[in-house]
Amino acid sequence: MSDEPASRGLNRTLLGKLIVVAILMFGFAYALNPFYRQICEALGINVLTQKDGTVSAPVNTQIDTTRQVVVEFDGNAQGPWRFRPVTHSMTVHPGELVTAMYEVVNTLNRPVSAQAIPSYAPQNAMPHFKKVECFCFKQQTLQANEAKQMPVVFFIDPALPRDVKTITLSYTFFEVGGLEKTAAR
Repeated sequence: MSDEPASRGLNRTLLGKLIVVAILMFGFAYALNPFYRQICEALGINVLTQKDGTVSAPVNTQIDTTRQVVVEFDGNAQGPWRFRPVTHSMTVHPGELVTAMYEVVNTLNRPVSAQAIPSYAPQNAMPHFKKVECFCFKQQTLQANEAKQMPVVFFIDPALPRDVKTITLSYTFFEVGGLEKTAAR
């Protein structure tokens, strides 16, 4: 019987430790999402908000006419629409301000909100691909069966490594928020 109070004390100590561990696990899981976003933003991977959205048109930048870079455009749809580049590739000079167009068509009979996420190949070209205006900077809302042409205004930084001759800009266009809730009838 004398072991019973000692056993209860050990059980209470163990319970206290388990509660602390559970609280720490919950706190870690809660902090993981913002921490993950900061790491991705710092490394430039899986970034939803592009920092180059604040880039203005090049001022007094010389166009490097001695170089040409082929920019290829790609579009991937993850949802109820058709999404494609209007022009599949173009040849540009570093420093030259260029506009490319993408087309999206909502094939549903309801409005849809969507977001485009860009990716670049080769990866080392990403810091040199400067977008002045892009539909990827904010969510797009498409009405039922609406078709839209959306511009990407960009320039290639003349500091792009000389061995990069081709850059592929690819967008994945996906629905944000899922199905809209309809009012009860």
